[in-house]
Amino acid sequence: MWESYKKGFRAYLQLEKSLSRNSIDAYQRDLDKLTQYIQLNGELKSPADINLAFLQGFIKWVAELGMSDSSQSRIISGLRSFYAFCLAERIVDTDPTELLEAPKLRRSLPDVLSFEEIEAMIAQIDYSKPEGGRNRAIVETMYSCGLRVSELVNLRRSHLYLDIGFIRVIGKGDKERLIPIGTEAIKYIQLYLSDLRVHLPVIPGFEDILFLNRRGRKLTRVMIFYIIRDLAKLADIKKDISPHTLRHSFATHLVEGGADLRAVQEMLGHESITTTEIYTHLDRDYLRETLQRYHPGFKKT
Repeated sequence: MWESYKKGFRAYLQLEKSLSRNSIDAYQRDLDKLTQYIQLNGELKSPADINLAFLQGFIKWVAELGMSDSSQSRIISGLRSFYAFCLAERIVDTDPTELLEAPKLRRSLPDVLSFEEIEAMIAQIDYSKPEGGRNRAIVETMYSCGLRVSELVNLRRSHLYLDIGFIRVIGKGDKERLIPIGTEAIKYIQLYLSDLRVHLPVIPGFEDILFLNRRGRKLTRVMIFYIIRDLAKLADIKKDISPHTLRHSFATHLVEGGADLRAVQEMLGHESITTTEIYTHLDRDYLRETLQRYHPGFKKT
């Protein structure tokens, strides 16, 4: 019985929702969990037999299996899509997911590097190695511009406007944005281009890619991860460090310095301002100082 529902649901996701294969597979796996739960309860239930209380029991069951809040939320999203399909096909008359609540997701605060810690990482770069100057340019560019690692590895020479202090970045959804770039990043990109990259045997197809490996190919995301992680380890930084940490640090330092949140949103390439608001986790001293400077009730007599 359920196999025909699953087959119809898959077609619905493909044709009506135009979801990717990965998303469809994830929804199908979540529906498999529901049918597994039905079997464990020893009841032969059809979609029409399932009510809100049964679904709440199912969500409690997956939570007890150790599934994270985000996974539970995804399962609930999949159930809502399934019942939208069931309503459209008149398999059910009512939607039991209408009042099904997803767990409130706790937005975790990412580790952030201080400016001194970034300087300590940079101090560990070994310039005696051919990749030393390149790695300095990479770290400076990531921190100066707040780039995603995918944006960094795909950065093109033709998208550099260093004479006016900007770079053009292709972000998520192929959306372009212009970002200001700092003088230190400009300096080390120019040194890399003139002293190092010019000597690389560039593989055809990668001529316009800015940062290359020693074989003349585009760097991988994994390679950037190793570069950043190894520098943090050498600098004896105990935090959970990844290339994204430099992006978090860029945004946090801007907000702590008083930058307008809309401007930070634009530079990060966030579609929603709520995504950028995670960077308002300012330290208490900064908040107290801000209140003392600007709030009449906090001004010192």
